[in-house]
Amino acid sequence: MPLPVKQAFCYKGQNHSYFDTSMTRRIVLFLSLTVFLAFPAAGNASAEEMFSLMGDQLRAKVETLSTIQNASCRNEFIYSRSQLPRFYEIRGYRPAWLDEHGLTPQVDDLVRALHDASLEGLVPGNYHLAAIESLMGIIRDSEQDLQDTEQLTDLDILLTDAFFIYGANLSRGRVDPETLHVRRTARVNKVDFVTLVSEAIDENTIATALEYLKPPHPAYRRLKEGITRYREIALAGGWDPVPEGPKLKKGDRSERVPPIRRHLVITGELRDGDDGDPDLFDERLETAVMAYQTRHGLDPDGVVGARTLTALNETADALVRKIELNLERWRWLPRDLGKRYVLVNSAAFRLDVVEGGEEVMSMRVVVGRNYRSTPVVSSSIVYMVLNPYWNIPTKLAVEDIAPQVLKNPRYLAERKIHIFTDWRADALEVDQSEVNWKKYTAENFPYKLRQDPGPKNPLGRIKFIFPNIHDVYLHDTPERNLFYKASRGFSSGCIRIEKPYDLAMYLLRGDGAWSRQKLNAAIRSGEMTTVHLPKPVPVHLLYWTAWADENGTVQFREDIYERDAPLYQALMENPSMY
Repeated sequence: MPLPVKQAFCYKGQNHSYFDTSMTRRIVLFLSLTVFLAFPAAGNASAEEMFSLMGDQLRAKVETLSTIQNASCRNEFIYSRSQLPRFYEIRGYRPAWLDEHGLTPQVDDLVRALHDASLEGLVPGNYHLAAIESLMGIIRDSEQDLQDTEQLTDLDILLTDAFFIYGANLSRGRVDPETLHVRRTARVNKVDFVTLVSEAIDENTIATALEYLKPPHPAYRRLKEGITRYREIALAGGWDPVPEGPKLKKGDRSERVPPIRRHLVITGELRDGDDGDPDLFDERLETAVMAYQTRHGLDPDGVVGARTLTALNETADALVRKIELNLERWRWLPRDLGKRYVLVNSAAFRLDVVEGGEEVMSMRVVVGRNYRSTPVVSSSIVYMVLNPYWNIPTKLAVEDIAPQVLKNPRYLAERKIHIFTDWRADALEVDQSEVNWKKYTAENFPYKLRQDPGPKNPLGRIKFIFPNIHDVYLHDTPERNLFYKASRGFSSGCIRIEKPYDLAMYLLRGDGAWSRQKLNAAIRSGEMTTVHLPKPVPVHLLYWTAWADENGTVQFREDIYERDAPLYQALMENPSMY
């Protein structure tokens, strides 16, 4: 929804409907001829006078723009208020998109790129597109010459602002994730847009510059292909909902089966042309349902129960929106994830190790519960701890441990948990009988709880440390049964990994001092040991509810942390250059 803005300084023209981009080339040719006729070659004095007048207007308008809140040009909010003055000052306030031959071909390149914003999951209308094309239409249809420098000046400003805001949205996202209160620590891509636009205009590389600003990751491009496919499905009418009812499994016969069949044909799990009984839930349909469940992160039991029915009844439009949200999340990421890196997708309960663009290791993970969600972090794994102590967070000590101690006085001793006066290394140990557990909260709990290494330690035998303000890490776990559940949100924020020994050996690759045998021996000793990696390895804790795998198949997951709706709402608001 457009923000209420004040008509601050730009001339307000009449309303004209914009035209198709196929006309843009003809407009450029028309303007070239018009300017040529309006400003004869004899000394080119008229053209210089026009540019001088436009320069004065640009200076006045840009200077006014930088001092007015919610400033607008032809009822279009201007977003790059801080960048425009520097940009035009560098150019000596000479127009950026107009030369002695008329509108430059780069206008065509920019307008085409703005139309293609939808391919990035963005909305072309957020980038002044209608106003730009309307102004171009006014100039095209005008019977007077191009002495109306007011219109040309306004068009130049709108084109420049459109590049700035679209470029910023491509390179780091439309939404600042910090405004969504997401637990996030990741680098923001820094771009000098003034220099970038100046060089792109001077070198006639507008299209190349915008292409460069897009996330360079192959997975981003695959997801873009996915949104195109699902938009086509949505435009074709999507699929019919499956009526509510009891579970459906192989051997069942029901009038609810045909819409399931049609849905799976559309999404590709089932081939069309089955001549069997359409109402029968046969073996072929069971196999297709299992494939569908796997693609949606559900237990692949081949039974259409409540969760599978919910997924089937999610509309194609809703899935398009989900893909758009996750394209935005890609734009929050660093351009360089690392030559080799560890990637955790909390929504998929999965860890992948990627090297040279190829997945070389994968494993299941357990992530934080909804109310103790795993954050979004980009950092680097620096060292590992074998046989780690567990320094129990104060909140967990009060909310989780204290109630257990009140029920069972032997709880701490059975788990080798010790109480200390504070968090200093030389803190004194406190006898459990001295602690009045009932009177403390997380705000006034004065003690530190620490659990010894061992089979009951929740951190298992290895933890992997990467600096971050949330104090989360990857670690082993004795609760191996949790990895076999389809939904694995059971931790307090840290990530429990399925194959800690395999990951440890991969990270130690290149360090001849460590073999699998030596690692096992060090763990069997029971002694806490810190092992620094030969080289830090980037790690990215992410949250994707949709992505495209290496085969181009779009995977969907439940929004376990309920982050999609706030992001969608933020995307519906005006763009920004945060």
